[in-house]
Amino acid sequence: MRYLTWLLALALLVGPVAASAAAPAPAQTYSDPFAYCAAVGTADSPGADARWKGPKVPVSVASGLARLLTVPMGEHLQKVTYWRCMDGQVYACAVGANIPCLSQANTSRTPTPGMIAYCQTNSNADFIPMYVRDRANIYDWRCQGGHPVITRQIGQPDARGYLKSFWYRIEPARSRS
Repeated sequence: MRYLTWLLALALLVGPVAASAAAPAPAQTYSDPFAYCAAVGTADSPGADARWKGPKVPVSVASGLARLLTVPMGEHLQKVTYWRCMDGQVYACAVGANIPCLSQANTSRTPTPGMIAYCQTNSNADFIPMYVRDRANIYDWRCQGGHPVITRQIGQPDARGYLKSFWYRIEPARSRS
């Protein structure tokens, strides 16, 4: 009985200390994409992170992309823009007909069944169209004697595996003082 009393006293003494030590601190939240990326480092989907409390595409990101692309900033650009964090920096991409922002770069040197079928029908085609070869493929392909062959590398993956040429590093707008 004495042993049980001692255990109960010990549990009451240690219990609250252990519980408070195990409780996680509340996570910092952000609505500024530049502060968010600086804090989290790398995030491929900021909207899926509970720490991000801002809009799906912040105006500062879309307008920064508009400046880099030398296009007008508008509601349409904001709707087709995606952003992410890489190494503490903000990156953005605007989806277009041939711009697969959300796809990882396809670095495979193996022809797809679609390429093989295309070359069987177009045995010496100078190129295999993107709708056949995959818009995220980093290689240019042609048909030679009924078989797909790589002619050259046309794309490069970035450190996270996305097509480097479509993603732009966005800098915070400078205040005009």
